[in-house]
Amino acid sequence: MTRKSLRKKESPSQHAEPGTLLFQVEPYLESLRARHYSSLTVEVRQRILCYFVRWSHERGVTAPEEVSRAILERYQRHLFHTLCRKGKPVAARTQLAYLLPLKGFFKWMTRNHIIPANPAADLEMPRVPHRLPRQVLTALEAEEILSMPDLTTFVGLRDRAILETFYSTGVRRRELIFLKLSDLDLKNGVLFVDQGKGKKDRYIPIGKRALLWIEKYLEEVRPRFAVEPDPLYLFLTPFGEFINPNHMTAIMADYIKGSSVGKVGSCHLFRHTMATLMLEGGSDLRYVQLMLGHSRLETTEVYTHVAIHKLKAVHEATHPAKMKTKESCPPPPPAGAAPQPFAFGAMPPIRPEREKAGLGVGSSPGVSPVT
Repeated sequence: MTRKSLRKKESPSQHAEPGTLLFQVEPYLESLRARHYSSLTVEVRQRILCYFVRWSHERGVTAPEEVSRAILERYQRHLFHTLCRKGKPVAARTQLAYLLPLKGFFKWMTRNHIIPANPAADLEMPRVPHRLPRQVLTALEAEEILSMPDLTTFVGLRDRAILETFYSTGVRRRELIFLKLSDLDLKNGVLFVDQGKGKKDRYIPIGKRALLWIEKYLEEVRPRFAVEPDPLYLFLTPFGEFINPNHMTAIMADYIKGSSVGKVGSCHLFRHTMATLMLEGGSDLRYVQLMLGHSRLETTEVYTHVAIHKLKAVHEATHPAKMKTKESCPPPPPAGAAPQPFAFGAMPPIRPEREKAGLGVGSSPGVSPVT
């Protein structure tokens, strides 16, 4: 059985003409590699910069010094009016992701005296709305999805172990895909995430049930999938390779869609679910931050807004307008009785001088009561 070759994609900027925008892309990417940016970050920036260069060339802008702030603002408007594959406008967060690499690119060219001034220095970025996770599973819904794989097949056993790992640890998709056998400590129930997002390492606990499914997978499935030379990744395809990120997304999305929970999502849905259920269970926000690998606590705080069940319980227990017991509630007024004015507590007593003047509560001098 032959393994697919994982050759590095050749950058189109390597064959560009000197003096063009495209020619400067590869030296800039090389500077990122020299500063230890991850290969994924470099690959994404290469794709975004090449998209901008192609857009510029179609409009006759080929040299770096020909790019002005007006050109960049025109490109920004182009992104705003661009439609995604679903026919909807590109999200503000996506627009921002396509503009930020340009600021770094032109800043680098300015520092290296390739252009006299940075046209992107004062470019205003789009405002990104603060969004909450749209879908979060309940504990019962998560259990239903975990039971979806066909355990009579080797792939089904592997997928159950993957689902349990996502649900128990909340790791990101890429972090799970590139887990090595040596990253799992079965004895102590600890998972080591090597070079996660932001090139940060972290140790996180993994539940006993997830460990049992992983052990079953390691004993019954992985030896059948592994092909020499063994890449030593924890989860493999039947061809002995690590699982492609897009394929992993499709696998998880199919299980969620095939269940009766009526929600959509993929790998990240289990990350949202784990964080929300831990907070609702009483976990400290700092511990959830460590589990998720967030650099800032503010990033984790979004889940405090999603954990609505706990907030609702606190609201019902503490709000002054909460439902009272039957004994503490006054009896309803008889049928046909005049409506009583709204007030908190007992009605205030009528002052003697107002009673002598024939003024009740809510009356004013010179105003005759309506009969």
